[in-house]
Amino acid sequence: MKRADDRIMPLANPEAPSRVSGVAKRIGFVGLGLFALLGLTSGLSGLLGFAGLYLVVTGLWAIVRQRSWLGPMRRRLGAGVLASGLVLTTVGGAVGSPADAPLPTAASPSVSASQTRTATTAPSPTATPTPTPSEPEPVATEDVSHVAPGPTPQTALAALDLLAVKGRAPKTGYTRDQFGQAWADVDRNGCDTRNDILRRDLTGTTLKDGTNGCVVLSGALADPYSGNLIAFLRGVTTSTAVQIDHVVALSDAWQKGAQALTLGQRTDLANDPLNLLAVDGPLNSQKGDGDAATWLPPNKAFRCQYVARQVAVKVNYGLWVTSAEHDAIARILSTCPDEPVPTGTAPLPTVAASAAPAPAPAPAPPAPPAPVAPAPVAPPATAYYANCTAARAAGVTPLHTGDPGYRSGLDRDHDGIACE
Repeated sequence: MKRADDRIMPLANPEAPSRVSGVAKRIGFVGLGLFALLGLTSGLSGLLGFAGLYLVVTGLWAIVRQRSWLGPMRRRLGAGVLASGLVLTTVGGAVGSPADAPLPTAASPSVSASQTRTATTAPSPTATPTPTPSEPEPVATEDVSHVAPGPTPQTALAALDLLAVKGRAPKTGYTRDQFGQAWADVDRNGCDTRNDILRRDLTGTTLKDGTNGCVVLSGALADPYSGNLIAFLRGVTTSTAVQIDHVVALSDAWQKGAQALTLGQRTDLANDPLNLLAVDGPLNSQKGDGDAATWLPPNKAFRCQYVARQVAVKVNYGLWVTSAEHDAIARILSTCPDEPVPTGTAPLPTVAASAAPAPAPAPAPPAPPAPVAPAPVAPPATAYYANCTAARAAGVTPLHTGDPGYRSGLDRDHDGIACE
């Protein structure tokens, strides 16, 4: 019986290390050749990168496994190989850095738009190449999508497109007082607006003494609405032959945007010479608060000027038109597409010159034709009307001095005509 200590342990094969080392060397050289082949196909940077990677792997293997084709000093050599591999990998990456490559240009078809934007915005150590003389500079074209709008159209037909098209708003809350004092002296020339317009539109006028050349007593009007010549004679029964019309009626303006204006802006609208014309009295009453869709002057030769003035007023004060009104104006202006937008009227006559004494008395003007007396108005049931609204409802406006129901409280400008 053998003792335990008499057991003989098998000895390791002394030739095994050499065989392993030989196999490792062959594998190492084959791997080195493969890495060199791959590196050569990808340029210098690829060669250095693959070689460095191979050395890193070899060094790590020698240190960790302690077996390598590096021989007996594999651990020490493995550390050196590992360090060399890291250096080669770093150098290969630096050699192949995109910083050394030329920036792509927009002319290269293979470069995408995003790559072009990235390349042109990134800082580059190289100077930007300048175009050669044979390559002409590109001509910049104007970006018309951001051009500032031009001036206000010069024709009424073009200005019509600036007006919004909406429905008529309710007339709720409308009174003449919403547009300030009737015939206020907004231009501070010492004369009310009504007499300013009479002096502007009438010819052969005579002025009342003691009014600084303001109040018109008589004259002649070439009426634009009818085309007739109308004699004007100031008086209780004769002044209504010529009336001052708001081209854009105040009630119409109220229902088409004027409610949003301030009192001062509405006062300007009611006294704007652009919105005022001296016209035939009965035709003015016939018009009422109608717009171009419901009333036009009988004188067809004046219709283009008439609607052009309405367009100008509504553009100036930010008012709108109804669809029917827009179509009516467009239909008229289509017959006169070059009708200009009126930007104003001739300056109103000043009162200072008329107040100066004349060196010699002027000859008396010819007597105007005899006015036609208006039909008598039936007296109201009450002695006086409470206000002009009640008088209009009764159909007796305007009221003149001596008419039943007339009182000075209704005659704001004290010209003998109330509720004009």
